[in-house]
Amino acid sequence: MAAPSKRSSRPTPVRKAVRSLTWLGVIIVALFGINAAGVIWGNGSWTPKLALDLEGGTQIILAPQVEAGASVSQEQLDQAVSIIRQRVDASGVAEAEINTEGSNVVVRIPGELDEQTRNRIESSAKLELRPVLLADAATNQSIDPSESPEPTEGAEEELEATPTVEPTDASDPNWVTPALQDQFDTFDCATLDEGEANVAASDEPLVTCDSTRQIKYLLGPVEVSGEDIVDATNGMVQTQTGASTGQWAVNIVFNDRGTEQFADVSQRLFALNGQTPRDQFAFVLDGAVLSAPQMNGVITDGRPQVTGNFSQESSKALADQLKFGALPISFEVQSSDTISATLGTSQLQSGLIAGLIGLILVVIYTLFQYRALGSVTIASLVIVGLITYLSITILSWREGYRLSLAGIAGLIVAIGFTADSFIVYFERVRDELRDGRPLVGAVEAGWKRAFRTILASKGVNLLAAVVLFILAVGSVKGFAYTLGLTTIIDVVVVILFTHPMLQLLAQTRFFSSGHSWSGLDPQALGAVYRGRAEFRKPVAVGAKKAASSSREAQKRQTIAERKAAQVDATVGAGEGKES
Repeated sequence: MAAPSKRSSRPTPVRKAVRSLTWLGVIIVALFGINAAGVIWGNGSWTPKLALDLEGGTQIILAPQVEAGASVSQEQLDQAVSIIRQRVDASGVAEAEINTEGSNVVVRIPGELDEQTRNRIESSAKLELRPVLLADAATNQSIDPSESPEPTEGAEEELEATPTVEPTDASDPNWVTPALQDQFDTFDCATLDEGEANVAASDEPLVTCDSTRQIKYLLGPVEVSGEDIVDATNGMVQTQTGASTGQWAVNIVFNDRGTEQFADVSQRLFALNGQTPRDQFAFVLDGAVLSAPQMNGVITDGRPQVTGNFSQESSKALADQLKFGALPISFEVQSSDTISATLGTSQLQSGLIAGLIGLILVVIYTLFQYRALGSVTIASLVIVGLITYLSITILSWREGYRLSLAGIAGLIVAIGFTADSFIVYFERVRDELRDGRPLVGAVEAGWKRAFRTILASKGVNLLAAVVLFILAVGSVKGFAYTLGLTTIIDVVVVILFTHPMLQLLAQTRFFSSGHSWSGLDPQALGAVYRGRAEFRKPVAVGAKKAASSSREAQKRQTIAERKAAQVDATVGAGEGKES
C-alpha cells in the first residue's frame, strides 16, 4: 500500500496573507479601542489637537528683574529661553513658541494654559538648602499702623544687627541677632510674595514661611545650592519595608560637590537630634520653604528626598524644574493674554486641499500605470491614512502632541513616500514576470527583492526625520515628527496589507491569467512565457504586437539584464561564425 501523503507544514502564501491581514485588523481595532477609551474615560477626542498657528493659545511676557543700574545680558536671556523650553516640553505641551523680544522672554502656548504649566514657566526654581534656626506659627494678620505704638527715637539703633560672636557654622545660634529676632517675631507670612520680603544673600540668614503660609522660619545661610543637582524625579514615599505611604515626594541626586556638602550638613544636624528645630534643614524654593524635615541619619550618597504638600502633578513639575536648573535671573509676568491663531482656518483648508490634490494625482497615476493593480495602492493609502489619523489623535490625548501646519506638510509629503514603496514592489513583480515566472512565483520573488529596497529607503527617511527632530526647534519638529511617524506606518502597511493583498489577488483568475486590465499582463510587459524561463518567438500574425512588446521589454530591462543580453548576443554571433 502506498503511504499516505503528508500535508506540508509550510504555510502557503494564502495562509500567510490571511495571517498578516488578521494582525493588521487587530492593530486597527486596538487603535480604535484606545481612542474610544480616551474619549469615554479620559480627556481624549476623535480629532487631534491643533497647534498655536492653527488654534491660538496663551501668550505670557516675562520681564527680567535686575538690581538698579544693572542690565541683563543676551546670554542670560538665551539660557532662560532654553530652560523654559525644556520645562514646557517636559510637561507634554507640544508646538510651544519661546523666544526673546528685546529684553523680555515671550512664551506662546497652544490651547488653554493650566496652572501647573503656568508655574513651570513663571517659577525661577532656585533651590537652596538652609539649616533651621527658629520656627514658629505664622503671623498672617498685619498690624494696623494706627494701632501700633509710635517708635521711640533711636529704637532701631538699639537692635544689634551684627553677631557679637562669630558663628562657627550655619546652625550656630549666634546668627540670631536682636535685629534678626525682631524681624522674625514681626514677620507677616501674608507679605511673603510682596517685594523682597523673602530674599536674602546666600551667606546671610533668611526669614521666610512655608508654602502653605502656616509656619515661619528663621534659616541660616545656604549650605547646599540647587546648582549642584544633576537629576530629580518624583515618586511615592516608601517605608523601610517597601510599602507605599501614598505621599508624593521629589528625589534629588547631587553631584560630587553637593554630595560632600550635604553629607557634612547631615552629620552636623544628626548630632543635634532632639534640639528641635536646630536638627531640621529646609528645602527653600524661590524663597519659600517646601519642607523642613528632621535629620534622622547621616546621608552620604547625595540622594535626599523632599517631601511636602505634593500631588503627582506638582511633584513632577518641581522635579522637572530642579532637573533643568534655575533661571539665571528672576522674571515677573508683565502680561498674560489669549491670542488668536497666527495662520487660521484658511491656511488649514489650503493645506488640506493641497494634500487632497496630491492624493488625487497619485491615484490617477497609479490607475494609469498599473490599471486594476493600482486599486491595491489606493487601498493601502487609505489604510495608512486611517492608522496615521488614529495614532495622531492618541498622541494628542496621551502625549499632548499638537498638529501644526508644518506637521500637515509632513503628512502631505508622506503620500509620495508611501506610494513610492508600492511602486518599487510592483515593478519588482513585473521584472519577475518578464523573467518568465508565473504570477504566484513572481509575487513571492519580487517581494524578497523589493523588501530590502523598501527597508533601505525607509531607513534613510526615518534617519533624516530623527536628525531633523533632534536638531530643529519650533514647528519644524512637527514636520519631522509626522514624517517619521508615517514612515514607520508605511513599512507596517506594506508588510501587513500590500504584500498580502497581492498574494491573494495572484490566486484570482483575473490577475493570474494576465488580463490586459490587470496591470500584470506578461504579453504587454514583453515577456510571453513558454516554460523553463524560455520565451517563444512571436508568430507572424502577431508580429506587430510582438515587436511592440519587445520594445517595451527592452525599455524596462535593468542594467544587469541589458549586459546579459549583450553577452548572449556576442556569444551567439561567435558560435554562428564558427559553424
